[in-house]
Amino acid sequence: MAHDRQDDTNIERRQELQHDEEAFRLRQEEKRLRSARLNTPFIWILNTIFWLVGALEILLGIRFLLRLFAANPQNEFARLINNLSAPFVAPFSTLFISPTFGGGAYIFDVNIAIAIVAYALLSYLAASLVKFIFYHES
Repeated sequence: MAHDRQDDTNIERRQELQHDEEAFRLRQEEKRLRSARLNTPFIWILNTIFWLVGALEILLGIRFLLRLFAANPQNEFARLINNLSAPFVAPFSTLFISPTFGGGAYIFDVNIAIAIVAYALLSYLAASLVKFIFYHES
């Protein structure tokens, strides 16, 4: 009789452990699915931020080099770069007086360098905000 009771207890314990194991697996799967749902838009948004800011950084870098090496401002390529980058440089355009060389032809445009750093920092903050929004535990 005592042996039967012990067998019943063992069976109940095994069933309880099996139930706990299944509940754990279910929680893990739910967590994985939740993470997968969050990751798709999260990754897309981050990639978009980094691609757009990367393109802007390249554009500003080209403008910086064109001014540094005294490119002809009447050249079509130089005008295109200057026109595309003008709205992004405008907030910084009168921040500092940029040093010139070679009678004013070669310009080390400090304002463009500051714009490059500022936009890089803003992209980092935007990416951090997106991460906070997607992964903030309430």
